[in-house]
Amino acid sequence: MNRPPGLSARLKLTLSYAGLVLVTGAVLLALVWLYLLRHVPDNAQGLLGISPNRYLLSRIFGRAAAVALVLLLLFGLVGGWILAGRMLAPLHRITDAARRSTAGSLSHRVRLPGRKDEFRELADAFDTMLDQLESHVARQQRFAANASHELRTPLAITQSLLDVARKDPAHDHGELVERLRTVNTRAIDLTEALLLLSRSDSGSFARGDVDLSLVAEEATETLLPLAEKRKITLDVTGDAAQTVGSSALLLRMVTNLVQNAIVHNVPTGGTVKIHTESRRHASVLRVENTGPPLPAALVPTLTEPFHRGAERTRTDEHAGVGLGLAIVHSVVRAHDGALDLRPRSGGGLVVTVRLPQKPQPSGDHV
Repeated sequence: MNRPPGLSARLKLTLSYAGLVLVTGAVLLALVWLYLLRHVPDNAQGLLGISPNRYLLSRIFGRAAAVALVLLLLFGLVGGWILAGRMLAPLHRITDAARRSTAGSLSHRVRLPGRKDEFRELADAFDTMLDQLESHVARQQRFAANASHELRTPLAITQSLLDVARKDPAHDHGELVERLRTVNTRAIDLTEALLLLSRSDSGSFARGDVDLSLVAEEATETLLPLAEKRKITLDVTGDAAQTVGSSALLLRMVTNLVQNAIVHNVPTGGTVKIHTESRRHASVLRVENTGPPLPAALVPTLTEPFHRGAERTRTDEHAGVGLGLAIVHSVVRAHDGALDLRPRSGGGLVVTVRLPQKPQPSGDHV
């Protein structure tokens, strides 16, 4: 923003200090003048005939007062300039860090030394903001790079299939069309997942009353054929868990969790337990599944977009696009909730979602 030039904060503070010192000095000299001269007689002999009279004392004191005021003004200007410079030095460091961050250098920090005061609080808040901004930018860059790679893969496969068909007209067109359909479906799924992730991150969605227990039942019914195909037992338990949010996004969240629990399970005879409850002003959803043991270091990374651990990579039609738990995390965050992932004893994963409970009407309390 272009602004017209004006006085610097240091100069304004200097003039304020100097003006305050000058006014204070003038008031003190005026008080001394009044209280001193009121006891000096206004005659030619002065006090007891030996001291100066009021006229002579006024001339002497007036000159001294004028000199004192000039010295006070100079002292106020010089001292105010020095004090203002020292007071504003932390602000200059913060401004320099802000300019560097504007230029794209997000790694610079203020790190203002000294004890806590207003400037240190501002510097610490600015450093915290830079930490979060740098982390967010790095995450977005990784996401963009991974998304570009994921989108390029089906396009490259499609191009290869078309090249093969052009060079070999006798090639089985039915097989080619089926492979193109599979690749295209995967690209569409990836695009829809990216759009959903963007939508949940932006928080631009309508909110309403949602019961997580009903959402869990709907998601389970949708995925029951997949579970039966893999011989996985789905067990839905719990009570009503009311919250406020987007029913579509919360349904996608629960669907992703249940599908993830089905796909990343033991080859046969596995179980998936879905439980909902209200607890301590929070609506809780817990999805627990059997499966191969997960390294503790791998679990925190599962919510990263496009992250696939070696033990969790699938090659069938339900392989997904690497955004399942990333979407879950984004939806939970958009609803001001908390997501907890931990390895299950004996193998598998336990995912717990805590969302704010729907506020109860005040009229319910008697």
